[in-house]
Amino acid sequence: MAGKPPKSDPVQDAPQVAEPKHAAAGLPAIGHTLRIAQQQMGVRRTALTLLRVNQKDGFDCPGCAWPEPEHRHAAEFCENGAKAVAEEATLRRVTPDFFAAHTVADLATRSGYWLGQQGRLTHPVYLAEGADHYEPVPWERAFDIVAEELAALGSPDEALFYTSGRTSNEAAFLYQLFARELGTNNLPDCSNMCHESSGSALSETIGIGKGSVLLDDLYKADLVIVAGQNPGTNHPRMLSALEKAKTNGAKIITVNPLPEAGLERFKNPQTAQGMFKGAALTDLFLQIRLGGDQALFRLLNKLILETEGAVDEEFISEHTHGYEDFADAARSADWDETLTATGLTREKIDEALRLILDSERTIVCWAMGLTQHKHAVPTIREVVNFLLLRGNIGRPGAGVCPVRGHSNVQGDRTMGIFERPAPAFLDALEKEFGFTPPREHGYDVVRAIRALRDGDAKVFFAMGGNFVSASPDTEVTEAAMRRARLTVHVSTKLNRSHAVTGARALILPTLGRTERDLQVGPNGKSAEQFVTVEDSMGMVHASRGRLEPASEHLLSEPAIVARLARRVLGHESRTPWEEFEKDYATVRDRIARVIPGFDDFNARVAHPSGFALPHAPRDERRFPTATGKANFTAAPVEYPKLPEGRLLLQTLRSHDQYNTTIYGLDDRYRGIRNGRRVVLVNPDDARQLNLSDGSYVDLVGEWKDGVERRAPGFRVVHYPTARGCAAAYYPETNVLVPLDATADTSNTPAGKSVVVRLEQSATD
Repeated sequence: MAGKPPKSDPVQDAPQVAEPKHAAAGLPAIGHTLRIAQQQMGVRRTALTLLRVNQKDGFDCPGCAWPEPEHRHAAEFCENGAKAVAEEATLRRVTPDFFAAHTVADLATRSGYWLGQQGRLTHPVYLAEGADHYEPVPWERAFDIVAEELAALGSPDEALFYTSGRTSNEAAFLYQLFARELGTNNLPDCSNMCHESSGSALSETIGIGKGSVLLDDLYKADLVIVAGQNPGTNHPRMLSALEKAKTNGAKIITVNPLPEAGLERFKNPQTAQGMFKGAALTDLFLQIRLGGDQALFRLLNKLILETEGAVDEEFISEHTHGYEDFADAARSADWDETLTATGLTREKIDEALRLILDSERTIVCWAMGLTQHKHAVPTIREVVNFLLLRGNIGRPGAGVCPVRGHSNVQGDRTMGIFERPAPAFLDALEKEFGFTPPREHGYDVVRAIRALRDGDAKVFFAMGGNFVSASPDTEVTEAAMRRARLTVHVSTKLNRSHAVTGARALILPTLGRTERDLQVGPNGKSAEQFVTVEDSMGMVHASRGRLEPASEHLLSEPAIVARLARRVLGHESRTPWEEFEKDYATVRDRIARVIPGFDDFNARVAHPSGFALPHAPRDERRFPTATGKANFTAAPVEYPKLPEGRLLLQTLRSHDQYNTTIYGLDDRYRGIRNGRRVVLVNPDDARQLNLSDGSYVDLVGEWKDGVERRAPGFRVVHYPTARGCAAAYYPETNVLVPLDATADTSNTPAGKSVVVRLEQSATD
């Protein structure tokens, strides 16, 4: 039997702390996975569901975007993926009776953990203006409400259409098509908050804003550098790939302010030896100061330039542009400044250089630890410089590898979910569908919040996600959302965003990845549909749910978009929305005609492993940039300067967490249990600041011009972070990131380098 959701919100004000772990996965991960899965799904449903995860005839795990290998284990999932699946396939239900028992004000007092534990949404519900409770509403009335508010706008640009990365390719394509046929490019998405910096840097330097490696490249690499990333929690299946790379002879350098258990030792639960002994993954740990990565790679580039025979001169001459300006900037890199910026020793950097020079094939992987700083884009450009110097792009076993989090965030962008679409994409839409798409750029996430705050946007529609909790500057974001005329969330489960509403609000329940999708075709018979996703390495494959839907009142995301579009656009639209709802293959046919790389989409996705999208730098060493070559860049070295008595804070996930979804209150690998309001501080820093282990503090974020933000009541945990650095979990610390504190160029919130002072808490 599956367990019932908690009736009361667990008290989280006294977390227990133990020594951090030095290995990940193994038997504890198996035990925790089965316990959580059975609590949510029961024994039989657990077995039926987990054996379908990431299988060629199954469904794509919603837990991350890591690619699947060609030859798959029967249990091709990780602990956190199993948690994500269990919460979606749960037997718990949120019915109209739940909303009758809980006012919106009551829901606003609940933790994200409690809300998520209540189960699956079963009915569309509506909060009328001035009402206290959501009430059930028929689907057609829900679409009428959205249509009424959209029709009342002074311009389509007063509407915002947000997208979460769990949306399928088919739903994303229809969603952007609807928004643009309505007349706006306001398509903010979760990429704006995570890998926008990667896309900005890679588009400029190599011509494509995606990674240039496939999974097999990791197995062929001589050296893998993992920077600003914690695979053990955020992408656990990546550990299996790193283990295989190590078995094939690769070395691994880890660049991170925090020691991470999975990168120290991985106990692979799929092998007997791995389960008990495990494999040490990291050959060299560079415990870098937050924000020091650009300075590190700049100095490494200088050292490569100074090493005879280290530079791939033939590659540079034939395939690159801007080398001389870059080389001049790199040669000026200063040892003392680099040691200050990074907190590393000269010996550690020299050791890294030896491993780099010994490698003919190098891959650099990164995630949010590089992308969420003010200088994130020049940092990633410097990583590209580093790879170009030795010809490590367009070579097997080498390249750039930004590791995406959401399972289809990359696919959504490929499908056109972008506030700044390329003219060629809009031209293709116009040719295919016979309307003139808007050309003016729309709002990204940060600009969308400003537009709501300032009254320039009045309708907010979210296709998945938890926008309020995922966004920066929590109080400002929530106040902005409450200024909207209408907020709409297409969701599978409750989250904080449902309790922070506009004057009117809708929650529209949708099918999950795990569930069977039946649509009634033109002949009146039901036909099973599947959707597709694109993983972090540009592989596109099918995803087929097998479970019965949680409720007969659910609609799929493509069906929701198609019905809404028919209601809003009416007979003036020449787009065959009804046809698209009934048969997703017809959507894929249109995608094939609009988006390069998807020729014969339906035929190619029928292959059990799917297909790889073309990538000119990887496939041909061709770089579709403005210069026609890979671009070296030269930017001033930046790193955060820390006033005396302050620390540099990074926001991060716990192990019981996927983005803003909280599965539990533990962070097993870091030794934290039964609570989330903790701040990890180096013991030496703590002593200098007179912060005893177990004391309670308020985190006060300091930004420019005296702007401050406060997050109260955090337990101090002495932890082996880099000196001068601290860490705490989001979304609890998103309040500390001002809306205007963003990365240059990409406008991504800078949540990995927040200057904070720690004040004794009133709760201490």
